[in-house]
Amino acid sequence: MPETHGRRRAALRGLLTEAGVDTLLVTDLLNIRYLTGFTGSNAAVLLHAEGDAKTLFCTDGRYTTQSATEVPDLDTVVDRASAAALVQRVAKDAKTYGRVGFESQHVSVEDYEAFRQHTALERTPGLVERLRVVKDEAEVEALRQACAAADRALDDLVAAGGLRAGRTELEIARDLENRMLEHGSEALSFASIIAAGAHSAIPHHRPTHAELKRGDFVKLDFGATVDGYHSDMTRTFVLGEPAGWQREIYDLVHSAQAAGVDAVVPGAEVSEVDAAARTVIADAGHGEHFAHGLGHGVGLQIHEAPSFAATGVGTLSAGMAVTVEPGVYLAGRGGVRIEDTLVVRAGEPELLTLSTKNLVVV
Repeated sequence: MPETHGRRRAALRGLLTEAGVDTLLVTDLLNIRYLTGFTGSNAAVLLHAEGDAKTLFCTDGRYTTQSATEVPDLDTVVDRASAAALVQRVAKDAKTYGRVGFESQHVSVEDYEAFRQHTALERTPGLVERLRVVKDEAEVEALRQACAAADRALDDLVAAGGLRAGRTELEIARDLENRMLEHGSEALSFASIIAAGAHSAIPHHRPTHAELKRGDFVKLDFGATVDGYHSDMTRTFVLGEPAGWQREIYDLVHSAQAAGVDAVVPGAEVSEVDAAARTVIADAGHGEHFAHGLGHGVGLQIHEAPSFAATGVGTLSAGMAVTVEPGVYLAGRGGVRIEDTLVVRAGEPELLTLSTKNLVVV
């Protein structure tokens, strides 16, 4: 998608002017992928404010063929030390490149000290990330596909009787992960969380050889990846007829999640979105049992800006992709989390994870 990547680079040039630099050295591989489409493991970009004619892409000889396909619209330099090679280009032609910014949040002290032996660099952190927080339609489509792969995998798992007493958390994790791959996921978004019984009260439990038992909550937090974009979804099931306390906290989390989703509108303060769901849980007397933030941005990384938390700062804009994931966790007994990935839209958000949120008894 050269046109898409070209538009992203053009948008970034406006931020260079705002930051007071003429050129930006981009070294973070996810940012490079966002700007160029390159998916290899070694690259750097020297993006010039005056356009692509003065912009350089650098990678090493392993990726000569790949980069010709993925980055056909930029002049390419081949050098193993990609970032250093571009810095040396700047040093040799300071008049062309002018004031050069760099991604100071992604560059080590050692690399910075080596770079400044050749030329002066200006700290300009977070410029590409400012663009990445609002997704274009190509990104949203990749997120849709990733969410669909996860939805279909979960549907298959449940239909096949994969959630049953006697199976272990690890067996379910591998089963679900294989089904996501079968439905088009190129990789896992993160290590799947499969938590049964008392383990479901641990927000980020790692699957073990523990066997599922009748009466257990079973919490599944998992995601697929398509074109580098991550889905994120949590659903909680119960094995056999739920006890009264299980229905109570499930219904509570379900209501809180709905309140959080309803609050996801352009212009909303991120702290207000968190409060919309958290207040429902706190008013029911379970505030202390919801100890994490309500959600986060998602895209080329599983955790991106914005962050839904009481201390969060900033407002939502149309096109942001976020999760809403309240939970109630009763130590030693069990817990519930319900999570969706959605896109901020005018009016109401676009829900990308479509698996039912009603309590499913298996």
